[in-house]
Amino acid sequence: MAVAVICEFNPFHNGHAYFLNRVRRTVGEPVIAVMSGSFTQRGEVAVCSKFDRARAALRGGADLVVELPAVRAVSSAQRFAEGGAAVAAGFDCVTSLAFGCETDDLTLLKTASDAADDGAVRAIVSRLMAEGEYYPRALQKAAGVVFGEAVAAALSSPNNILAAEYLRALRGTDIRPVAIRRVGAAHDSSSPSDGFASASHIRELIRNGDEASAFMPGKVEEPARPERLECALLYRLRTMSAAELAELPEVSEGLENRIAAAVLKYNSIEEILSAVKTKRYTHARLRRILTYALLGITEELQARTPSYARVLGFTEAGAALLKSFRGEVVTSVAAAMRSDSPNRDFLAKDILATDVAALAYDRILPCSADYLTKIAKENYAE
Repeated sequence: MAVAVICEFNPFHNGHAYFLNRVRRTVGEPVIAVMSGSFTQRGEVAVCSKFDRARAALRGGADLVVELPAVRAVSSAQRFAEGGAAVAAGFDCVTSLAFGCETDDLTLLKTASDAADDGAVRAIVSRLMAEGEYYPRALQKAAGVVFGEAVAAALSSPNNILAAEYLRALRGTDIRPVAIRRVGAAHDSSSPSDGFASASHIRELIRNGDEASAFMPGKVEEPARPERLECALLYRLRTMSAAELAELPEVSEGLENRIAAAVLKYNSIEEILSAVKTKRYTHARLRRILTYALLGITEELQARTPSYARVLGFTEAGAALLKSFRGEVVTSVAAAMRSDSPNRDFLAKDILATDVAALAYDRILPCSADYLTKIAKENYAE
């Protein structure tokens, strides 16, 4: 038996080590980490490679690290959660899904997860969005009206929002949710607390060349920088028509025309984002849309459900867990891409994401890391 966690580990830090330790003590089973690859849910390149992050996770308490496919790793909270849960549910050995959040009150989180599907809530959300409100804020307000302020407060935290989506994604499965209350610095906080710092603060330290060793067990020698991808992204946007933009996930209601007009007028990504942004469209959503454009992720592809486990690393205990996966286990990208696998379209995006991320370093990295990098092994006797 095993417990799954859906994660980014961007980078792996003290809070993640604490979380994995708590998961082990709470559940008492080996840990499978379903981890984002080269890009993350906020539509940004990861600060270091998925291979380095997988090794850090194994040293920090995970037994098996498999990749959350790029088409779902860069997506809305709902599709991110659905994608991770689908990979976890593919393992017959997985009995639990653990996640970190601001509250460990599963009853409250369950109510929050039900709110998005409640008819009265949806009616209020529709009205608020027609008035220009963006979806997360509209949902929070509507849930408060229908279910009370405690539920609204729960939906104000990104970690709780993801937790609610995990609960939705687990419907119809036998997988038990396990909520682990976060400790230390708050999400996206710039103020460390008791040896813990938020991942965003740690990334800022790393990219500024400042010392971050107090907050993470390892070290990022050379970070990836999102701004290094600006020219590649501008090129991609300038070669896309409004019709092609309309095929991207999360693009609706003529948003493609706003983006296309801004691309013609402005010469930087920040200017384009500022021109396109309205009260209704969050900055994170717009950044994801631009990343969809960069990687060629269409709504048609993202709406499909991958059925493979791309192995990034394992311990001896973790290697045994792979036998319980019902779908395709990918230990060789080259072999999978030569086959007639139904997952080739998804794997191709994983490979592309890594090759594009290689452009984000001060010293541009070579292509084909997905083909050439060996699976990480810790405490494993060959």
